Amino acid sequence: MTASIDLYYWPTPNGWKVSIALEEMGLPYQTHLINIGKGDQFDPDFLKIAPNNRMPAITDPDGPDGAPISIFESGAILQYLARKTGTFCGADERARIVVDQWLMWQMGGLGPMAGQAHHFLKYAPSMEPPQELPYAQDRYRNETKRLYQVLNKQLSENEFVAGPDYSIADMAIWPWASLWEGQQQTLDDKPHLARWLETVGSRPAVQQGQGLHADLRDAKQDDDEKRESQKVLFGQK
Repeated sequence: MTASIDLYYWPTPNGWKVSIALEEMGLPYQTHLINIGKGDQFDPDFLKIAPNNRMPAITDPDGPDGAPISIFESGAILQYLARKTGTFCGADERARIVVDQWLMWQMGGLGPMAGQAHHFLKYAPSMEPPQELPYAQDRYRNETKRLYQVLNKQLSENEFVAGPDYSIADMAIWPWASLWEGQQQTLDDKPHLARWLETVGSRPAVQQGQGLHADLRDAKQDDDEKRESQKVLFGQK
């Protein structure tokens, strides 16, 4: 029996990438919650696994040559798990290159831009004092829109992001794209993106992965707790 993988996780889009992949690949795992609002990501023991103080991260006791391995960065984790299982990474070398291209597109483009859109459109205005920054809001809203237009075009020609087969590229992109409303985007002019969001979102493993500890994402905070979380998350503490 495959040894259980340790998943260091909090219910965010980056966390969902790996929980979805583990569910899709049928790999056993044990979840260790890293409460990023309380600063768990700075714990010395976690930093030994993820020196960039970001989750998700994993430890696989059955790593290469049977020796344990710890991995940080969600894209690297997805590539590792796909290679480990021989699934969702492309049927041949040309297909693997396309999968890797779109995975890197998410890591270097959509993730950072959509993340900044969330920050300046949702979080910054609620900070104390409020930070309403129209230039930043327009900059990241518009760049996120451009990226979704690129994605919509790709999906107009392909069933899934990297071609006819579902892959780790879809697993990486869907968690961020599923939050399009919070990024102040529209799907009215992106029918292929809308179709893909529904198709991927209906997969049982995606629903299981996104649902992992979803209650913590929706947990209410009082004003003092919210301010403390913001200080931790946004480098003020």
